[in-house]
Amino acid sequence: MSDADAVQLRPYRPADREAVRRICADTGFLGRPIDPVFEDRELFADYLTGYYTRFEPDALLVCELGGQVRGYLMGCRHPLRKQAFQAFANIAVAARALYRCYTRPYNRASRAFLRWVLLNSWREVPAAPRNTPHFHLNVLPEARSVRSTRALIQAFLDFLRAHGHRRVYGQMVTFTTRRNEGLFNRYGFRVIDRVLVTKYRAHHSEPVLLSTVVKDLGSAALGRGSERM
Repeated sequence: MSDADAVQLRPYRPADREAVRRICADTGFLGRPIDPVFEDRELFADYLTGYYTRFEPDALLVCELGGQVRGYLMGCRHPLRKQAFQAFANIAVAARALYRCYTRPYNRASRAFLRWVLLNSWREVPAAPRNTPHFHLNVLPEARSVRSTRALIQAFLDFLRAHGHRRVYGQMVTFTTRRNEGLFNRYGFRVIDRVLVTKYRAHHSEPVLLSTVVKDLGSAALGRGSERM
């Protein structure tokens, strides 16, 4: 693989903010653009990336392909700070969404998504360990591979170990036909809970699950599995 074709990892920079937000929206619907599910890409990206880019940019990694940002891993070392931020952010996002419902207005799919957020989203979250660092990642298809996924996760685990953390968790969208428990075990994670997520039901026929996976940071480095996370 030439240097031009190789995926390169590096720390996040403030100049990456728009690229990261765009990738968030472009992968928000099971790895595809969120637009068929929710049309307000700006609000969607605000909700999912705002804390990480503003308050923990040192725990954010990006991957580049051909000199362009094509993916990211957003990490959190301070879960209590994240919870406090989210309590206020939820109110702000809800107010903006309500205002835009009347001023845009949103289409039917977007209104259905907002109803799910209001009525069901809090029910469809799997259990997670308290006061534990966490992460999530998204990579565009052209940069998505076993190698890039493993490298992003391993770099973040090394970062956590350097700061004295002992455990980490992630919450990953899973399917009945892919990303099963054996795959997570191969990467040194164990599944502790999973729930059925209904927000994509009108757009995706296959059941979608959200799984919490946990790794003890005293365990060995990630294995060299042949499947994608």
